[in-house]
Amino acid sequence: MNILKFGAAALAIGTAFALPASASAQSRGKVLVVMSSAHQLDLRDGKHYATGYYLNEFVVPYRKLVEAGYEPVIANPNGDMPVMDANSNNKMFFGGDDAARADALKYAQGIAQLKHPKTLASVAAEGTDGYVGLFIPGGHAPMVDLLRDRNLGKILVSFHDNGRPTGIICHGPIVLLSALHDPDAFIASMIAHDGKANSYAAGWPYAGYRLTVFSTGEEQQLEGPNGLGGDVQFYPVNALAEAGAHVDTVANWHGNVVVDRELITGQQPMSAPEFADVLVAKLNAHAR
Repeated sequence: MNILKFGAAALAIGTAFALPASASAQSRGKVLVVMSSAHQLDLRDGKHYATGYYLNEFVVPYRKLVEAGYEPVIANPNGDMPVMDANSNNKMFFGGDDAARADALKYAQGIAQLKHPKTLASVAAEGTDGYVGLFIPGGHAPMVDLLRDRNLGKILVSFHDNGRPTGIICHGPIVLLSALHDPDAFIASMIAHDGKANSYAAGWPYAGYRLTVFSTGEEQQLEGPNGLGGDVQFYPVNALAEAGAHVDTVANWHGNVVVDRELITGQQPMSAPEFADVLVAKLNAHAR
């Protein structure tokens, strides 16, 4: 699929695989990696898009966490194997370097726990005290299930309450809505465009936070026959702003990472290398 020509903004991504994957002999702590169980995004007018996680948004941070000595633990709603968005298996997300793309794909295929993740329910029941940080990759899949998952909402609040690093990229920041008192009502209002969504946002833990997310301009470039094949039900920027966040986006397909308190957010695939570095630095600083 030829969605876009990203140009120079993508070049940095290919450098993320310069180092071999290696973990230190002693773990610096567990990092919870939350992924979606969704395979299909419902669009407007009854259309659908086959979705999943984005390859570079998952592998680049995951790999850097391992290299830094952290122990990622994957969980999702159903405890099933997350699927990759086939459109993310493209060298344009790796600076045009097909070898880097192939290396990332091989790395993902070698992650045994990706085939058998924990369930979010089990993580919520056990508690999150054993984790030093949280990482959530993007792709459109979080727009389907994670944004309304009550177990994830509890997990997010537990990290928020004691300031543990929480890194989320691309469409991923939409999952912060799961920490609302009634995410289903909020999301239904956004889909209906009835102007009532903010009435369901009282008490949201992330109100007033600065963050970024996949921009409306970027989403609109993907909508249509050469991308999603239809229009999304609502834009992430609008939903997070309606909930009470200050959403900062930059020009389409330019890297952007925003840090506010414990929260680290990246705008889109081009942000993955910087996002990964900032997340690791935040974890290191928090450990000290």
